[in-house]
Amino acid sequence: MDWLLQFAIIMDSAVRLSVPLLFACLAGLYSERSGVVDIGLEGKMLAAAFGAGVAAFYFQSAMMGLVFAILVAIGIALIHGVSAISYRGNQIVSGVAINMFAAGFTALLGNVWFGQGGRTPSVEGAARFDALTLPFADAVKDVPVIGAIYSELISGHDILTYVAFLCVPATAYIVFKTRFGLRLRAVGENPQAVDTAGISVAWMRYRAVIICGALCGAGGAYLAISQSAGFQPNMTAGKGFIALAALIFAKWQPVPAMGACLLFGFLDALAIRMQGVILPGIGQVPVQLIQALPYILTCVLLAGFIGKAIPPRASGIPYTKER
Repeated sequence: MDWLLQFAIIMDSAVRLSVPLLFACLAGLYSERSGVVDIGLEGKMLAAAFGAGVAAFYFQSAMMGLVFAILVAIGIALIHGVSAISYRGNQIVSGVAINMFAAGFTALLGNVWFGQGGRTPSVEGAARFDALTLPFADAVKDVPVIGAIYSELISGHDILTYVAFLCVPATAYIVFKTRFGLRLRAVGENPQAVDTAGISVAWMRYRAVIICGALCGAGGAYLAISQSAGFQPNMTAGKGFIALAALIFAKWQPVPAMGACLLFGFLDALAIRMQGVILPGIGQVPVQLIQALPYILTCVLLAGFIGKAIPPRASGIPYTKER
């Protein structure tokens, strides 16, 4: 059963690597379902990771790091909201500006405050989210099949990992089973009809943008004080863009979005384990090629293997209230 244990270990790594993608993907789902295109997921996660690293270091509390990460991401999300909703600016330009601002400003502040090349000091102990051992995980560890799956794959993750995956059914319920979700989808499809019904289009979109910021904040906190032991410049490494690709791949549906994020996480985990492996007739696989696999797959999938992905009809279109 060694193969099963190895598979469980790889999938365990895939789950860990997919968490920031999943947070960002669900964040983009709320925003884009409301009609606000958000390619600034990368920037919001990066700024949130910086906020989490700084707050966790000063307060020596992972929870404070999470709170500050969410507040920072919501603040940046509201800047995007003001630009896109209130001033009806170009949403793509606003998102690009957020990404550029976050990449430069976090590195600058980190260097000025700590003098470590943009990094925050390492955090340990209470300043990080520790792994949780679920009940009976140690007891069933040696049980064939079940033990490997439960003790290696399901147990042993931190609280943010479980929250990320719980957000999937919660999002599915909120978006498709509640009045808020119905209005959210209606705003993204036909804002004129929503306005006629007496519902504020701007307020609905602002609420979606705030939720987007909160989820990006959780993703950034995971990167800085769970997966890593502090903030490093550009530590998101394109995860916001991959999350956006996963959202399009999943056609703006929460459960398929989780599957897409797990797929990208699995490729990332596989790439890590394949570094230095020598293949018969090929030789050692270049590290650069292995690291590029998730991005290559993103391009291949979006080039035509997922069918036609149709976004909400009002996506990216500023709404002007008729007088």
